[in-house]
Amino acid sequence: MAIKLKPLHDQVIVMTGASSGIGLATAFAAAAKGARLVLAARNEKALQDIAQEINENGGQAIPVRADVGRQQDVQRIADVALSHFGGFDTWVNDAGVSVYGRLLEVSDDDNRRLFDTNFWGLVYGSQMAAMHLRNRGGAIINIGSVLSDVAIPMQGMYSASKHAVKGFTDALRIELEEEKAPVSVTLIKPSSINTPYPEHAKNYTAHKLTLPPPVYEPEEVAQAILYAATHEKRDITVGGGGKFMSITNRLAPGLMDLSSEELMTDQQLRDEPARQREGTLYQPGEGGRIHGHIKDTMSTSLYTRAVTHPVITGAVVAAAGAAAIALMGKGRKKQNKQPSDSPTAVEVVEIVEEVYIVPPPQQPL
Repeated sequence: MAIKLKPLHDQVIVMTGASSGIGLATAFAAAAKGARLVLAARNEKALQDIAQEINENGGQAIPVRADVGRQQDVQRIADVALSHFGGFDTWVNDAGVSVYGRLLEVSDDDNRRLFDTNFWGLVYGSQMAAMHLRNRGGAIINIGSVLSDVAIPMQGMYSASKHAVKGFTDALRIELEEEKAPVSVTLIKPSSINTPYPEHAKNYTAHKLTLPPPVYEPEEVAQAILYAATHEKRDITVGGGGKFMSITNRLAPGLMDLSSEELMTDQQLRDEPARQREGTLYQPGEGGRIHGHIKDTMSTSLYTRAVTHPVITGAVVAAAGAAAIALMGKGRKKQNKQPSDSPTAVEVVEIVEEVYIVPPPQQPL
């Protein structure tokens, strides 16, 4: 059966993890496009305030307090969507938690709690959505990560959970396609995104936490999610920096490992002492905030804009690849140059995105 996704103004969208960061940015963007929303998270007060703001501005949003690691809570989200709106058209699994710490240090309880939210919460939501949509059609959008493709130190179990998310999402897509269900299944893989994520993570280190560059703004992920709600798409990587990491890991895994060993730990720690270290692993954190405190960010990923505009994708990707190869080759040819002086992957991506890729024309979703 052919997959036909409704325009956003005709959709009911379920959004987990809606109280902050990517989920909140997507909720506001979807409401602006006329979508009706079922907003789920653990922070009930923040959800009520967000829903009130959307409703006062002419939208329609219903808050549902839920911990997606509990299957009965996920059932309640679906029940609210059915009772208030008669169902839903898109289900976005965005809820997530993180832990910064070495694998031999993090407790089993913390690791299990992380998987309860990041993996099992997404599984429960996907299964609930698939059972509802397999006959009426719609979209399931799972938020993975660039760490679905690449593992890094200090966030090892988070990386493992996102690898599991990718495996589950791919298998679900195949099974729904096999039974010819009219359901689009998309994996969104954000790079480093400027949300409260580092502040919400449980912290086993003595330092304040941050994200490795380049860092993109959450509105860019929201645009990718809404694109997937209206276009059948297997996966979308948000941020050329993350795409570069994924390609490098696939083609030269040893090089990616070496880069992570040399750079990644320091790039995730700030030179300031940690204050609040428990994070939101077991209890809701501050809600109502989309952005984090990282100042040096990229507001737009030209790579992601390109892949969501298929007409120009081929030319843009070719130009980006040629630019990256030329830049890295130039670094290798310089005589008597120390390895640390060669262009890093991040520098290549920043130059490619900012200089070599021409921004695509803006098109309405």
